[in-house]
Amino acid sequence: MSFADAVDGFFAGFFRLYPVNATEAGNHEHDHVWPDVGERGTAERLAWLAEARGTFEGTDGLNREEEIDRQVLLREIDALRFEEEDLDEPSWSPIVYSYLLGGGLFALLSREFASLNDRLASAAGRMETLPALLAAARQNLTSGRGRAVSAFHVEKAIVTMPGVADLCRTAVEMAADADDPIRDRVSAAADPAVVAVEAFVTWLREELQPTADGDYRLGRDLYERKFHHALKATITRAELEARAAAAYDEVRAEMARIAAELWPSRIGDEPMPDDPDQLTRRVLDDIAQDHPRAEDLLDYCRAEHERMEGFIRERDLIGLADDPLQIIWTPPFLRAFGGAMLIPPGPLDKGLDSFFAITPPNPEWSDEQVESMLRENNDRSLRILTIHEAVPGHYLQLAWSNRCDSLPRAVFGSGVFAEGWAVYVTQVMMDVGYGADDPALMLSHWKYFLRAVTNTLMDIRIHTGGMTEDEAMTMMVDGGFQERSEATEKWARARLSSTQLCEYYLGSVEMAEIEREARGRAESDGGEFAWRPFLESVISHGTPPMPVIRDILFGG
Repeated sequence: MSFADAVDGFFAGFFRLYPVNATEAGNHEHDHVWPDVGERGTAERLAWLAEARGTFEGTDGLNREEEIDRQVLLREIDALRFEEEDLDEPSWSPIVYSYLLGGGLFALLSREFASLNDRLASAAGRMETLPALLAAARQNLTSGRGRAVSAFHVEKAIVTMPGVADLCRTAVEMAADADDPIRDRVSAAADPAVVAVEAFVTWLREELQPTADGDYRLGRDLYERKFHHALKATITRAELEARAAAAYDEVRAEMARIAAELWPSRIGDEPMPDDPDQLTRRVLDDIAQDHPRAEDLLDYCRAEHERMEGFIRERDLIGLADDPLQIIWTPPFLRAFGGAMLIPPGPLDKGLDSFFAITPPNPEWSDEQVESMLRENNDRSLRILTIHEAVPGHYLQLAWSNRCDSLPRAVFGSGVFAEGWAVYVTQVMMDVGYGADDPALMLSHWKYFLRAVTNTLMDIRIHTGGMTEDEAMTMMVDGGFQERSEATEKWARARLSSTQLCEYYLGSVEMAEIEREARGRAESDGGEFAWRPFLESVISHGTPPMPVIRDILFGG
């Protein structure tokens, strides 16, 4: 069997056994079904993964590109086996079902990869079997296998799962423009699906929540193993923590220096405090007063996106993309996960919309909480956010990634690469003069970078130790200068996820090291380092793990 045939066979199996991943990747052969989340499905996937690993271990005589893809696949197979066998989140984290069901329906309803009739037929198929999946979810969550059910994950699933019912109702609304048989099928499927979701939420609240006493912390051993498989890093967890701790002090010192320079122009004759943290906080508080209204957040970011593309063209920094981008409110089923995110099309869905999603203030918040959120998302912070999520951050990087001919590198995207690129390229924008006429933007940039550092420290110390809420809030609010609303949401996110919050700082460190290597090689060769060819060389190969992109660029 040739390596190409082995890869084709692997993806045929992967898309069949992980149909929601297939939909998200742009393979639409299985859009009408869910994965089997029961024990039989787990056993089938594990057997298939073992067979796939044996196939790729036995391949030889590969060229360089094939060997790189083989390494990507072997790493991903090991990560999938770890998730199925050791992590086993479906048995203790009910919010995984919010993400699974929400993602599986949202992708069908939001992107025009096929006719409305075809997409709604697939959505109907998934809604028809949604009650059975939730029945299997109940069995998993009461199986008693492995970890005890996390009380906090139950709490958040209760909040997010109704967003799945909203998507079912959206399908009915969209079906008003579909043909008669599809319209009737969608309506018939949606009603019992909504009932099943509502019943599941009631069960979570009334039956599972009172008995759920599991810890949201992974613990050191499980976290160490997830760190290895999920991040595929070139450094250890302990090394990353040490580097982040050092960066925490270095960045705060630089912020105090910039704040002192800004003090006369922004604060005026008010005496400058001796305490560097008070100094930085006072200047940031002044900057935070400039923010849009909540209802204007999307329009503000749309305008910033256009301005940034103009700056990039003017500097010839990197090639831009023509792929459509929509800036929208975050879908409800995803609002527990973060304040903003990029929801891209899959690598097989060429030219479809990406969604830069911003989470609006919680409607239950007080005016004070809303103002706190808006102060965190002030004018300059939103400029940094738009770089991160849109250009030249996630949207642009993933548009380039989707042009990659290597399916393994495009489908199995590394979060460390993606998040690291977005943090790193923000620094690049500052280096080449973006916002040079506004020194307050640089202070906001370092605050944003400091958030990546505190994310890392929090994630590690929560899941491998005993970091408390008070300790985390002190680090974020007092040490990281975040608004309390932002810090509260991040405390929740850090407990919901694990290792993911390390991706930002870790990836930016590794990206910066790649730049240093490229600069050193250019100097050794007697040439001159140029931004555009370098940046485009980094993002032209999909979204591979960092060891792989180093191998692609530099060999060995």
